[in-house]
Formats: sequence, C-alpha cells, structure tokens
Amino acid sequence: MSQPILTVIGATGAQGSSVVDAVLAAGIYHVRAITRNTTSDKAASLRFRGAEVVSADLNDESSLIAAFAGSSAIYAVTDFFEPFAKAGPEEGMKVEVLQGKNLANSATKTPTLKHYIWSTLPNGFEISGGKYLVPHFEAKCKIDAYIETIRDLYAKTTFLWITWYATNYAFSMFTPIFVPTSGKCLQIGTGPATTPILSIGDAKSNVGLFTNAILVQPELTYTRYILAYMGETTMGEMFKTWGRKWHMCREMGVMMELWGEYGNKSWTGQEVLTTKDLGLTSGFVGIEEAFRKQGLSGLGL
Repeated sequence: MSQPILTVIGATGAQGSSVVDAVLAAGIYHVRAITRNTTSDKAASLRFRGAEVVSADLNDESSLIAAFAGSSAIYAVTDFFEPFAKAGPEEGMKVEVLQGKNLANSATKTPTLKHYIWSTLPNGFEISGGKYLVPHFEAKCKIDAYIETIRDLYAKTTFLWITWYATNYAFSMFTPIFVPTSGKCLQIGTGPATTPILSIGDAKSNVGLFTNAILVQPELTYTRYILAYMGETTMGEMFKTWGRKWHMCREMGVMMELWGEYGNKSWTGQEVLTTKDLGLTSGFVGIEEAFRKQGLSGLGL
C-alpha cells in the first residue's frame, strides 16, 4: 500500500526543510517538496533523500492546485519578507494575503486532503487593543479569518504559531555590534532587556518535531492553535547566551515593542496546545546550540 502524500510548501526554507527532515525520518508520509527552483542543490538533495520535488508559485493558484493533487496533508507557509523587502510593509501584506488565499483555495480543491497545517502568528493588533500592528503578523491573521469562512477546510486545519528563531540574530536589526574601543558587544533594540521571548530554538531542527506530533494526532489538533516553543528566555538573557558562545527596520522593532509591553500575552487570543499537550518532551535543539551551529557572530572575531 502506497504512503499518503504530505505536500510541503517552501521545502528548502527554514520551516519547510525542518518538516521534510522530520517526516522523512519518521517514514509516515511520502513527501512532496514544493520549491520554486527544482534544479537547486537543495532540491537535488531532497530528491536524493527520497522526496518528490515539484515546482509551484504561491502567486499562481493553478500551479498550486496541480502541486496539491492527491495530497493527504499539506504544510502551508507564505513569504512576507520578499515582497516587504522590495516594496515595503503594505505591499508585503497584500502579497502575503493573496498567497495565503491561493493556498487555502487550492487546498479546498484537493478532494483527498485530510489535514491542512497553516503556519501563522497571533493577532498582536487585537491583543494590544490596536496599539501594535506588526505587518507580518497582521497578514497571517487575515488569512486565518479567511480559512475560518471555508467550513470544510477550517474543520481540517491546524494553526501553527512558530515562535522566535535563534537564527533571527543573523538579521542586522538584531545582530550585536562589536565596539572595538571597548572590546565588547552592544545590542540596540526597541524593547527592554527583560522582554520575554518564547523561542522555537533551532527552527531547522525543531519545527518538524511539532508537525510530526500534529500529523499523528489529528483529532487533538484540528481547528486548534499550536504554540510551538521549546524554551523561554528574555532579550537580555539571550544576548548573554550569544556572548557566551561567541566571546563577545522598524517592522521588526514593532514586534519587539509588542512583546516588551505584553510579554507572553503576545502569544494569546486563542486557546493553544503546547509541547506538554502534544507529548513532546525531548529532541529539541535550543538557542545556545543553535547559535553554535549557525555561526552567527558576524563580527570577524
């Protein structure tokens, strides 16, 4: 008997590659890896490991319908940052909402579909009473609302909130600055050092642990929001962790201000399932190990 098909959007990206790795290791699905460039080295590696590699464009619904054909499960994620970098936050939101609706519409046209995992984020605007609008959060929440209007799709959807990546330190707005005159590093942010951080740790290693747990527990996770984190820290403690290992944009700033003021309440607004509910107790790669693996000093030290 052939295995059911799990189709993974963005299969060579941080989230998608983690999903692919975990599912291939578990052997519970045939993996259909969706990527724009099927001739890349990353795509070739996926193919070598047994994944089916298919090209599709999130801006082209017809290509998604073809890519989803026969799928039993779909992992869906959108790309906010590419259009954001090109044209700013408003255009980034428009493009992401369109992509999310294309994914949802294509999923509804997949009669074999049993489980739709949608990578999203909390409604920071609502949580803060309209004070903080984080564009890449807001766009995903609009897609959440759209999915909820499609009754059949909503009934088989799991909403996955993936928390802070350790690799976010690679972004210039978070990377500590080396001050040669002091021999020390400085980190400048919009929130206090006490800003609480719920972290997925090493996303490449850990996202797939959550998706495997979701896939094998559909009745527990249908229509539910999963809060995917493996550790809790603060901006100040994370900076110290980075320093121990390495001896030393406004859009993201708004997100940090939201977290600074509302703390872990930033990850509320829905009743969520966490590691304990999913039975996940081990196998995670934390922030410190992720810093070591990624080589994020960026300082030439």
